[in-house]
Amino acid sequence: MATTTVRPRTVIPLAPRTHKAPALRHLGPNWYASVMGTAIVASAGATLPYQVPGQRVACQIVWALSAVALTVLLTARAGHWLHHRDQARAHLLDPAVAPFYGCLAMALLAVGGGTLIVGKDLIGEPAAVAVDVALFTAGTAIGLLMAVVVPYLMVVRHKVEAAQATPVWLLPLVAPMVSAALGPLLIPHLPAGQPREALLLACYAMFGISLLATLLMLPLVFGRLIMSGPLPLLLTPTLFLVLGPLGQSTTAVNQLADMAPQAIGDPYAGALGAFAVVYGVPVMGFALLWLALAAAMLVRAARNGMGFAMTWWALTFPVGTCVTGAAGLARHTGLTAFAWLAAALFLALLTAWLLAAAHTLRGLFSGRLLPKTR
Repeated sequence: MATTTVRPRTVIPLAPRTHKAPALRHLGPNWYASVMGTAIVASAGATLPYQVPGQRVACQIVWALSAVALTVLLTARAGHWLHHRDQARAHLLDPAVAPFYGCLAMALLAVGGGTLIVGKDLIGEPAAVAVDVALFTAGTAIGLLMAVVVPYLMVVRHKVEAAQATPVWLLPLVAPMVSAALGPLLIPHLPAGQPREALLLACYAMFGISLLATLLMLPLVFGRLIMSGPLPLLLTPTLFLVLGPLGQSTTAVNQLADMAPQAIGDPYAGALGAFAVVYGVPVMGFALLWLALAAAMLVRAARNGMGFAMTWWALTFPVGTCVTGAAGLARHTGLTAFAWLAAALFLALLTAWLLAAAHTLRGLFSGRLLPKTR
């Protein structure tokens, strides 16, 4: 009987599976804060009560930078979802990261508003209106969606405790307020009558959504500070996020009051003008109180060795909303003190933006912020 020789099979080891675009794996939704912080510099600078030669041109350059940054980031985030879906889903299920999805909506809205405020100088008003309509519509839809989805996930999927509360939890709730503040820019471009009134009242509805939701969440944040002590050093800049709903709501009521006569008749138009001052002044006062507290905590963290992190961008957009809020109060009250306040806050905003932008660029070029690892 013949025998056959069985040769051992050669096993060829498979190469380890690697991810495409590994640097994108670490690109979270928090990066949209850099777009927001850049766009608000352009918008706030263009609407300041005081203007110096070259200021408008500088604002145009910054707006163009924010538009380019938004385009690049949207493309990169699309690549993140395409190549790293597991990480993208993990972000949604992470209570520390999921709230940053509100930044996507606010980045779209901020660049869209900036397009109509200063971008029209470069691309023309018809194109600026078209761009703002598209970005406002998308930003508002995403903002309203995230205002529901993120709190829902926090209730049914995220495992959070009171000691974990941070101002980051406010991010998805502030997005509708940004829509309320920037929506009035489109009112003059709508047909007179019901379209204008509908947008005006829709902005007031979103004002209410964001304000009441913030009033529910803010006590948790402040209670955590009182009961558990200061935030970790790298999270300390997020204390400035509380300024977002305060400054943005003040901006919103003033912007809406400006457009009310074109959208709704008396007695409502006059009442809304009065409401802008009656609401805005006390809220701006509280914003200054929180600003002083947050600044003191920031100094403490810096002395204790706080390094750079993307949380530094929290020092930009929220402060910018206070700039536009103070500028709005200066228009409606005629008080020079509010104009000075807007100018002083803008200088603080510009300083914070320069620092955050410089450190972000350094981190990108060095590979520290987006390491090319699996």
